[in-house]
Amino acid sequence: MKAFTAILGDRPFTLREVAMRWGLSVGMPQIVGSPEQVADQMEQIWRETGCLGFNVTPHVMQSSVEEFVDQVVPILQKRGIYRTEYEGRTFRENLGL
Repeated sequence: MKAFTAILGDRPFTLREVAMRWGLSVGMPQIVGSPEQVADQMEQIWRETGCLGFNVTPHVMQSSVEEFVDQVVPILQKRGIYRTEYEGRTFRENLGL
């Protein structure tokens, strides 16, 4: 609980809060906010770390993923940091196999 508090907050977390955050994000920071704020945070992480991708998991229901795709992905595409189409015609080709 101390480690989570040191990383994520300005107040001590309860055991329940730590369990929920760990279960939802497998210990990784959660990105929350408006679609623009989420896009900003993802872009910042991407630029600072050079990560190759993100794991997106629903925070409440499956519709959360749909909201992400409909609202955040277009912002990232407009910024030129998320593809708008694939180079190959098949999944295998896009994996480089």
